[in-house]
Amino acid sequence: MNQQVNTNEKPEIIYEHTVSGVFLRRNNRFTAEVMIGGRQETVHVKNTGRLGELLVPEAKVTLQRMNSPQRTTKYDLISVYRPGFEWINVDSLAPNALMKLYLESLYERVKPEYTYGNSRFDFYAEKGENHFLHEVKGCTLSYDRQSGIGYFPDAPTERGVKHLEELAKAVKEGYFCSIDFVIQMNGIHLVLPNDQTQPQFGRALERAREAGVKVNYHSCFVEADRICLTEGNQC
Repeated sequence: MNQQVNTNEKPEIIYEHTVSGVFLRRNNRFTAEVMIGGRQETVHVKNTGRLGELLVPEAKVTLQRMNSPQRTTKYDLISVYRPGFEWINVDSLAPNALMKLYLESLYERVKPEYTYGNSRFDFYAEKGENHFLHEVKGCTLSYDRQSGIGYFPDAPTERGVKHLEELAKAVKEGYFCSIDFVIQMNGIHLVLPNDQTQPQFGRALERAREAGVKVNYHSCFVEADRICLTEGNQC
């Protein structure tokens, strides 16, 4: 990542070499057309979710210039301004980068990309004789900022349901397991299942919670070129 990571107080990502643009249209899951300085550019979208309420024509966006000769696109789309919500970070890599810093402050050992059963979880950690599994999900969807509630997922995710089932199984085998929602927007502090999109995820989340999987919500402060993990709440 072309970024600075600050760890003095709270995990933070500051993106370097950013420019502003105006969103035109999405081509597919991975690219979009954006006006940058009066010129139309095809850019990389760092999030394969639907983002239907964010990526609308004329939306203000922030992009990061990527200096790599191997790339076919010069820019990554990292944040979108949504009226009533301010800036929303849409970098799908940011939640894991922030959580890695956060978990390293809590545990003696942290290992990303850990295979357990038939799933690969975002983080395995150790503290003393205890073993932990953390699965991280980024949240960019809310219908009403005043409610303080976000929703996940914004598109069906069979992988997300599978992760919850595997976490519930791991609890029975002695692991301490958590699903961590990193909320990539300001003013949102709770995440509920998006039953309109995928009721199976909500049912799987409830079964996992009943089995002993912790559900954590991590609020963030977001600006056009910055995202900072501010607090975590457990349920």
